[in-house]
Amino acid sequence: MSEDIRALEPKLLWENFYQLTQIPRPSKKELKAAEFVAEFGRKLSLETIMDEVGNVIIRKPATSGYENAKGIVLQAHVDMVPQANSGSNFNFETDPIDAFINGDWVTANNTTLGADNGIGVATALAILESKEVKHGPLEVLITIDEETGMTGAFALKPDVLKSEILINLDSEDETDLSVGCAGGMNVDFEWTYEGTEKAPEEGTFFQITIKGLKGGHSGLDIHLGRGNAIKLMGELLKQAIAFDDIRVAALDCGNMRNAIPREAFAKVVVPNDLINEFEALMNEYEAEIVNELGVTEPNLKLEVEKIEAVEDLIPEMIQDDVINAICAAPNAIIRMSDTMPGVVETSSNLSILKSSKGKISGMCLVRSFVDSAKEVVASSLQSCFELAGAKVSFGGEYPGWKPNPKSEVLATMKAVYSNLNKKEPNIVAMHAGLECGILGATYPNWDMISVGPTIRFPHSPDEKVHIESVQRFWKFLTSVLAEMK
Repeated sequence: MSEDIRALEPKLLWENFYQLTQIPRPSKKELKAAEFVAEFGRKLSLETIMDEVGNVIIRKPATSGYENAKGIVLQAHVDMVPQANSGSNFNFETDPIDAFINGDWVTANNTTLGADNGIGVATALAILESKEVKHGPLEVLITIDEETGMTGAFALKPDVLKSEILINLDSEDETDLSVGCAGGMNVDFEWTYEGTEKAPEEGTFFQITIKGLKGGHSGLDIHLGRGNAIKLMGELLKQAIAFDDIRVAALDCGNMRNAIPREAFAKVVVPNDLINEFEALMNEYEAEIVNELGVTEPNLKLEVEKIEAVEDLIPEMIQDDVINAICAAPNAIIRMSDTMPGVVETSSNLSILKSSKGKISGMCLVRSFVDSAKEVVASSLQSCFELAGAKVSFGGEYPGWKPNPKSEVLATMKAVYSNLNKKEPNIVAMHAGLECGILGATYPNWDMISVGPTIRFPHSPDEKVHIESVQRFWKFLTSVLAEMK
């Protein structure tokens, strides 16, 4: 079904996006896609550079009459978030994305689509390929590993790029001109222990599954009130272990640092004389969370099934500490912005919790437009987990991007947008980590803005991109390039 999208307009853009769907490119495994981009530039006989981490830079000279225009960098990232529905056997390291047209949208079959940020990459490549788009000197910068650490942006060296303007192609609403973004920080926590406890002989093992949640981008979707599977599992297990002899054997919850967790799995052992009470508790809890979240999460399910015995249990003290910490950890919106009405200023997302032999580890991603607020939330998480006996570390920190109300590129793009659409664009700042903050720190002279077509539910298998918005976005961006003479 993927090939149907090749007939969409603008064909250059959609053909490039189709080619990207055929190349596996989860974060940290996107080298083949980066090589595809580099080869794309070489085939056009354009100056092409791949740096030591895999970022690709392609330069295209100005079209006739635009030689004296300011240089522009078109920037996007080539990696994608690998999320699939439970039960899917999809392998993001080997399988092409099965993209298809569904009404007014392009989406994928049971997986993330990769429009974040494949549409941005495809747009930049289409402009390089086009013989009709008018523009000044262009540099296309395609970075790697944006989704799991912004490795490419951090590794970009100063003085490599020559332009004065950066247009980031990673925003997700065609009506928005993004002029700022939140910074972020990982809070990693870990319990380690020696030895395990043997499972009782007179007990039955069950796997508890929470699934069907929408998940989504932990920055862009954090205000939507969606359920966090890890928090829900924590509350459930807290009620379960209140029966003294019910014990936890394993945890497997969430898998992406920047996604709201959609699924959580726990293995527990229940004494045979408590099975009826346990099953009643599961039914009661499912009714509670459906009552609480049923409108926002209509597909939420709690499933309990008998499984084969697990030999070892998590030590009881560690088990209790983990569950209490998960229940206590700050999560979701912490504060709304005072200066940007309707925008989330600070948030935290509990994203991963997993057990393995002798270890239980997890991660939260804290975001904020205010560095001090980010640090306060990270400190509160540190206190929460350290009080529960975990070791805590910080990593993956990246800066925010402060809006520039005097931006010349913003003024130009506002005027072009208004002329094309007969209405004003929305000027916004994103509660998500764009590479602009990192790149702007390396190139402080840049005038920056972020734009893109309409994408919904990124970082989840519901991800989709609006077809007509891509067409309008293409006309808008190419008109902006022509206007910057």
